[in-house]
Amino acid sequence: MATTTEMTEQPSFRLSMLIYDRRYRSMTIQVAVFILVMAGAWWLIDNTIQNLANLGKDFNFDFLWKRAGYDIGFQLIPYNSDDTHFRAMIVGLLNTLLVAILGCIAATAIGVAAGVLRLSNNWLIARLMTVYVEMFRNIPLLLWILVIYAVFTEATPAPNAFRGENPTAHMWFFDSVAFTNRYTAIPTLAMTNDPGNLVLGKESISYATIAFIVALVAAFYIRRAISGWATTVQDATGDRPTTWWMQILVFVVPIVALIWYFGLHLQYPVLKGFNFAGGLNVPNSFFALWLALSLYTGAFIAEIVRAGILAVSRGQTEAAFALGLRPGRTMSLVILPQALRVIIPPLISQYLNLTKNSSLAIAVGYLDLRGTLGGVTLNQTGRELECVTLMMLIYLLLSLIISAGMNLYNNRVKLKER
Repeated sequence: MATTTEMTEQPSFRLSMLIYDRRYRSMTIQVAVFILVMAGAWWLIDNTIQNLANLGKDFNFDFLWKRAGYDIGFQLIPYNSDDTHFRAMIVGLLNTLLVAILGCIAATAIGVAAGVLRLSNNWLIARLMTVYVEMFRNIPLLLWILVIYAVFTEATPAPNAFRGENPTAHMWFFDSVAFTNRYTAIPTLAMTNDPGNLVLGKESISYATIAFIVALVAAFYIRRAISGWATTVQDATGDRPTTWWMQILVFVVPIVALIWYFGLHLQYPVLKGFNFAGGLNVPNSFFALWLALSLYTGAFIAEIVRAGILAVSRGQTEAAFALGLRPGRTMSLVILPQALRVIIPPLISQYLNLTKNSSLAIAVGYLDLRGTLGGVTLNQTGRELECVTLMMLIYLLLSLIISAGMNLYNNRVKLKER
């Protein structure tokens, strides 16, 4: 029996198929939209360049390598007024990163604690946490920054109040911290046996810092090796050896040895003249900004944590209680690990908001990226478009880095489908 297969010929391509054929229509629309967007962007850029030319300006970043001519009170790397605007921008960026990192840590701790306590069976504690959340969520962040800054400057004494045989003000925490109306004097780390610095161009890093970093990295890999060995023994014998004391020792022993070798100790602030010296004088603007960002963002994180805990089935709690776990252990070992899958995605947005909200530092005179590049540098150089564009790109890059890092962690804790 013979069978014949009829070959159906495909119709030849025609231009009308770009619109009427579903195989090509979506691609046609995407190409058309892309061309329109690029044309609009080109028109906007060309129009901007022409307007700048009419004003006698051009678009370049040569101003970054000129002398800044202004001081920055709080700095993490050496800087003076003779340095360039680029270095001033880096100092401001580091100040932004400092308050953002410390703010995220503090806001997370406050938010988790407040979110858990809002579900407490203790009526008073639950209501107090509700008042905290509602107060900080419904009042603008800028007002909280100004209020906290006013408390720091008005409720604390002047540095000269600590002088004399009968001073009107006293230091806190075993005479190690002094709260004043201008700054907070705190102890700093000092070394008896300073090994010197590794000079890298204009920058330098202490050999002691390098030694501590190497010790921590080595301890981390040794800890992983110990865990791998314990797993191998468990797979072979069925019994897992006790390794917690080994994992602690690999971190504690080298750190303690380095502290002893370098003679690491605290150098306490001492009043000399009209100011404290010997320690670190942290401006009140930094503390006000950090505390306001932490409390404000912590209120939102508290609601995220509360929602994540409520998303976990009640049966998980009952099963943990049936096994004899106490409420605290149940929350830390059973409920929160499962709630993380719900908490992490909105938590990313709060970290991004905190980082961007740090630009409100200009309200209290804390020179961060907004205060240096988008403030003093912009006013001195008159390069408004360049400064704003560069500042936007930096904030965008920071947000993308934070989002990528948190997404990696979210992929680790999310449910694995089979």
